[in-house]
Amino acid sequence: MKLQPDKSNGLTINAYGQGWIEVNGQKFFHSLTVSSLPGSTPGKWEVARFSDLQSTDFEMLSKSGAELVIFGSGQRLVFPQPAWLRSLVERGIGLETMDTAAACRTYNILASEGRKVIAALLLEP
Repeated sequence: MKLQPDKSNGLTINAYGQGWIEVNGQKFFHSLTVSSLPGSTPGKWEVARFSDLQSTDFEMLSKSGAELVIFGSGQRLVFPQPAWLRSLVERGIGLETMDTAAACRTYNILASEGRKVIAALLLEP
């Protein structure tokens, strides 16, 4: 699905499809993080499947400087274990979980509003 551009100082998700996400005109075929914080670049998220997730994957997100994390759990909605989210809760960072397609759309809306948001997008093979 192609998305209409929103105004944002950070990264913008332009489009997504089965197994890929386009950020600022560049296609990615692996799980990644996308941040609205100025000067950020898309980062490879070293998680290939939901079953591979651990608390350390969310701890890395808690150090990003974002006020909100959008977690795209893949093609279907799957909630992370509460224990994995401890580092986010301790820092007062919100987390919203949704399927990856919905996370892409939501990220763009929040980024265009000037929110400090990071999207952790799971792309399963």
